[in-house]
Amino acid sequence: MVHSRRRYRLRPRSPLATAQPNSVPGVSILRPLKGLDANLYENLESTFTQEYPNFEIILSVADERDQALPVARDLISKYPSVNARLIIGEELVGVNPKVNNLIRSYREATHDILWVIDSGVSVAPGTLARSVDLLEPSTPTSLPTKRIALIHHVPFASAPEASLGGRIEEAFLNTNHAKMYLAINTVSIESCVVGKSNLYRRSDLERVNGSLKPRAQTESGNDQDCVYGLAAFGNFLAEDNMIGSALWHELDLRHDLSCDVAHNAIGKMSLSDYIWRRVRWIRVRKHMVISATILEPFTENIVASSIAAASLRYLFNIPVWLFLVFHHAAWLWVDLDVYASLAGHPLPADRRWQFISAWCLRELLTLPIFFLAILGNEVAWRGKKYKVLRAGEVRQTSGDGMFGGLFTWRRRRDSDYQPLASNHSDM
Repeated sequence: MVHSRRRYRLRPRSPLATAQPNSVPGVSILRPLKGLDANLYENLESTFTQEYPNFEIILSVADERDQALPVARDLISKYPSVNARLIIGEELVGVNPKVNNLIRSYREATHDILWVIDSGVSVAPGTLARSVDLLEPSTPTSLPTKRIALIHHVPFASAPEASLGGRIEEAFLNTNHAKMYLAINTVSIESCVVGKSNLYRRSDLERVNGSLKPRAQTESGNDQDCVYGLAAFGNFLAEDNMIGSALWHELDLRHDLSCDVAHNAIGKMSLSDYIWRRVRWIRVRKHMVISATILEPFTENIVASSIAAASLRYLFNIPVWLFLVFHHAAWLWVDLDVYASLAGHPLPADRRWQFISAWCLRELLTLPIFFLAILGNEVAWRGKKYKVLRAGEVRQTSGDGMFGGLFTWRRRRDSDYQPLASNHSDM
């Protein structure tokens, strides 16, 4: 809570915003598109209006019939002074459709610094300048610190289309998820990256292959057949976190969070969509960081409060009900304070009870979702079925039946997964 206040309640303007174009590093903004996201026009326009003097925008779609194309073309026409262009057609380098969509943009980008930002995300006008400030500081520190290789932005969700799943997802991302994301990145003992909005150097990415082995080891071995760069992450479902981990472990570089957030507009999401979305990413995480995944329930309100209440009852005879009332109230207060720091304002009064109700339902669903996820290895993503393998790599599986480990997966309908690619950028 203290860290969120310190970092996000003051967002100063960067001096790079008004610098001469030839005095700042160039940045290539890569935005992969698929379908009509919620607030797509406003999301894309937020990159056209960045207060930074030297950048290009590359919008990419896999299919020339994609519904996002007219929006992209309209914005390119609206801002003729912005160096922006479209790339149509993907290149298959793995099973991850986002990587397949991005690979041509990645190779054709003019600049070394790349800003990969999901189509469901909008950002403040000063985000790019402040991020470049962190990635390439103008005044080097005298302390012996490791170089920053990746700048990322904590997701902050809004649910403009009222739906139960969307409200719960909003409550989750803006409280518990944000709190843990900030805590892990503040302690900075391990890589933790969500790929909604990331800046990194292509020259760094071209030196990693997803093995997570230090570069010195791979250079001394026989790695002629290894793929390096973005294409190396085409078989990972969570390519964003794997890229962050590769930069961290293979090159011994570090990440940093800017004081900006990635505003994520959530489209219509049913309760079932929310549950299976959480199941998907827990199943991926357990193959990437099993120890952290096992400990995850102990960071949740219900488990932590139950253990504390039982301990205090045994040691000091404090009534369980009394402790739980104060504990849950304090937990909610901290979560709402984190929300206010990220949003830049307190939770609006007219949405308070609706948000708190979604927050309570999210808390109650946490353990059932966790156990459902732990007991299976198959996930559905963007209308396809995958088996999660070691380190989060995935293999596409066949069949349209039911799956889900020891639990029965709901039968898929065409309408179930059509919005997934366009309305919910994965994390």
